[in-house]
Amino acid sequence: MAKNKLLLSGNEAMGEAAIRAGCFFYAGYPITPQNELTSYMAKRMPQEKRVFIQAESEIAAINMVLGAAVTGKRTMTSSSSPGISLKQEGISYLAGCQLPAVIINVMRGGPGLGNIASSQSDYFQATRGGGHGDYFTPVLAPFSVQEAAELVMLSFDIADYYLTPTIVLADAIIGQMCEPLVLPKKSNFNKKIPPKKWALNWMDKEGKVVKSLFLKEGDLEKHNQRLQKKWQKIKKNEQRSSVYKTDDAKYIAIAYGSQARITLEAIEILRNKGIKIGLFRPISLWPYPVDMLQNITTNVKKIFVIEQSLGQMLEDVRLALPNKQIHFLGRAGGGVPTVSEIVKFIKKFI
Repeated sequence: MAKNKLLLSGNEAMGEAAIRAGCFFYAGYPITPQNELTSYMAKRMPQEKRVFIQAESEIAAINMVLGAAVTGKRTMTSSSSPGISLKQEGISYLAGCQLPAVIINVMRGGPGLGNIASSQSDYFQATRGGGHGDYFTPVLAPFSVQEAAELVMLSFDIADYYLTPTIVLADAIIGQMCEPLVLPKKSNFNKKIPPKKWALNWMDKEGKVVKSLFLKEGDLEKHNQRLQKKWQKIKKNEQRSSVYKTDDAKYIAIAYGSQARITLEAIEILRNKGIKIGLFRPISLWPYPVDMLQNITTNVKKIFVIEQSLGQMLEDVRLALPNKQIHFLGRAGGGVPTVSEIVKFIKKFI
């Protein structure tokens, strides 16, 4: 192994990337399968003379993050599926107050308490706001330990630039697996982050107010209209995706996260059998990379969507490609479509 590489789990890599991105405040509460991330931050944040708090609950953790974000410091929390559900009111408040923060969700099986197996069933929650009110959050989905670190670092820059909570949506496989990686020194975000003149501190004499409460008639609607302009800007500028062997493809498989890794192996098997199929992997789940998907599917005959859910990303693919023939393979409750299942499924329709 190269000397400049480290061997870390996805959870550990995301924690270290957050620290290197300048995360000053972390508050969390234990839940499997992201516990290694909280444990890592408990060790590393004090070493860097930064703030780590194991809160009394997920609700407390997200509200501590909100309070810290008001100061302009980079803040983060992490959890797994049911824990993220408890944080949704706070995430809505962050969006309404236009405060930057990073939320990591290492997804597990559901609904309810579910199990601790890998799942992708929080897609709707993450990409449709999740909490109350008209809002969206940028959502990034890694498919390797290396990319998990890179996207966490990127998420802090997106959050600061657009003044918005930003979600990194990993699954249990990504969080728990160990791989060698090179920790990035900075993200690939190419925009200059403006100074945080809005941030509050004890020396302020200007009477700054950060709020999401607008009681005067018409004020909240105007606020929502301003927020919508921001969402549209993010939707235009922050679409991210990756493709594999799509140049000559007659068929396209679509998957994200760890499922994209499994699907990639199936693509190779099908290619070796003479089937011209490629892989489209969304990296940003919101905004969904519609433009790229539409560009590469002009001459494609059939689309195959593969998920560790019963068809959540499927809805975005249908919205993006209303005139294409789309076939879906999904499993729920911790079930993972395997390479052999995917190969058999695709061959059935070709």
